[in-house]
Amino acid sequence: MSHDLLQALAIFAAGLAAGTINTVVGSGTLITFPTLLAFGYPPVLANVSNNVGLVPGVASGVHGYRAELAGQRPRVIRLGSASLLGGLVGAILLLVLPAGAFKEIVPALIGIALAMILVQPRLAKFVAARQRARGGQPPETAGDGLGAPAVQAGGPVLWVLVFLSGVYGGYFGAAQGVLLIGLMGVALTDTMQRINAVKNVLAGLVNGVAALVFLVATHIDWGAAGLIACGAVLGGQLGARIGRRLPPWGLRLVIICVGVVALVKLLT
Repeated sequence: MSHDLLQALAIFAAGLAAGTINTVVGSGTLITFPTLLAFGYPPVLANVSNNVGLVPGVASGVHGYRAELAGQRPRVIRLGSASLLGGLVGAILLLVLPAGAFKEIVPALIGIALAMILVQPRLAKFVAARQRARGGQPPETAGDGLGAPAVQAGGPVLWVLVFLSGVYGGYFGAAQGVLLIGLMGVALTDTMQRINAVKNVLAGLVNGVAALVFLVATHIDWGAAGLIACGAVLGGQLGARIGRRLPPWGLRLVIICVGVVALVKLLT
């Protein structure tokens, strides 16, 4: 088997894993980005191509969670505006700042993402306990006057925090899903599955607007992006259908191992 074919299969497999992980938790970038680095892609090109490639996978995950999105339009519109603006700012920062700056900061970004993955179980327990204490159901306070219950969209503090997570996501993106679930889980009263469905939409908006900026303003390796996209679309459906059954510790272990290898490679 030729080296090029093996490389293509490895990138496709990374996209498949990332699509699954992004739908269930987030942090799929910690699989695909290091994979591209391992095959010699420059950091900025790898980041941009990875972002574009993951967009179809996120859309696939959103479609898989469409039932959990029912009745959440006001929440998605409000928080989605924060994600769109944040993703736009983050993507512009990636292109405006020198490529050397991104290369220097990538180890720190990967380290932060790995730290978030490590604390995710404790954060998830905290959020789940908070949801149980609140009843874990959509609030039925002030309705829309037509008999439909109101859905929390969060206050200005949550909007700003979602915007900042969008800036991070547009610039790099790894573990933005963990950030979003944590923020919404603390601020909103709802089931975790419905919060996860909104997380997929918000992450998709960040990746999507960043991808549009990259399409217009910079070079993309379409071969790598296409392989990641094909794998991620399948992974998005896999994550939506059976991802809830996958052991969380197994997903975290894969992410951490790949991330640590990438961190060592960048620092040596």
